[in-house]
Amino acid sequence: MLNFIKISMRIHIKTTPNKGLVPFNYQSKMVGVLHKWIGLNELHGNPALYSFSWLLNAKPREDGLNYPDGAKFFISFHDNDYLKQVIKTILQDPEMFLGLKVLNITIQEEPDLTNQTLFQCASPIFLRYSTNGETYKHYTFKDEESGKLLTEKLLFKMELAGLPKDESLDIRFAPSEGYAKIKLIDYKGVKNRVNQCPIIIEGKPETKIFAWNVGIGNSTGIGFGAIY
Repeated sequence: MLNFIKISMRIHIKTTPNKGLVPFNYQSKMVGVLHKWIGLNELHGNPALYSFSWLLNAKPREDGLNYPDGAKFFISFHDNDYLKQVIKTILQDPEMFLGLKVLNITIQEEPDLTNQTLFQCASPIFLRYSTNGETYKHYTFKDEESGKLLTEKLLFKMELAGLPKDESLDIRFAPSEGYAKIKLIDYKGVKNRVNQCPIIIEGKPETKIFAWNVGIGNSTGIGFGAIY
C-alpha cells in the first residue's frame, strides 16, 4: 500500500525492489517516468525550473544496478502546483520501470539555508556554453570560468521565474570540500562531460532555496544538477 506523509516542499520517494537489472544509463528512463507524472504542460521544451536526483541505494554489478531494498530519490519544483500534480499522478500510477514502483512519498519541509553555503550533488552538474551558438564546450571544476557561468545560469532561471535579481549571488565549484570527479555520461547517445563535485552558493537565503529546488547548471530537467 502506498503511504503519503505530508510535510512540505521537496518530495522524497522510496520504491519497491527492482525485478530486472537496471542499466547504468537509466537516466532517460527516469526522464520518461517524470514526464509521465508531470503530464503534457508548458514545462516541456522550456528551461526546467525543477530538478531530480539519481537513484540512490544501488548494489552495483558489472552489468548493471540492483536495488534489493528499493531505490530512493527526490524531485524538487520551484512551483508547488507541479509538485502537487506529480504527487496526484504517482498515487494513480506509481509504476516506474523494471519492477521499480513508488512505495511511499515524503514531502520535505523547506530548509533554512541562511547559514549554509556548501552543497553536495545528488546528480552530476552539467555546464555547457557556446560563444558562437554552434560549438559547445562542456565546462568542469578545472575551468576558471565555471563559477561565473554557473552564477549566470541561475540568474537566468530566476529571471525566467519572475524573481528579483540577487546581486550578491556567487556560485563556484569546491573540489577541495569533498569527493570531486569529472565523468562522461551518455544520454541518448550524446556524451556529456559532467561534474560530481561539491559547490558553494553565496547569496540571499531565498536564492539558495531556489537553487535547492531547480538545480544548478544545464539540463536539470533530464537529471543533472540536483543538490542538497
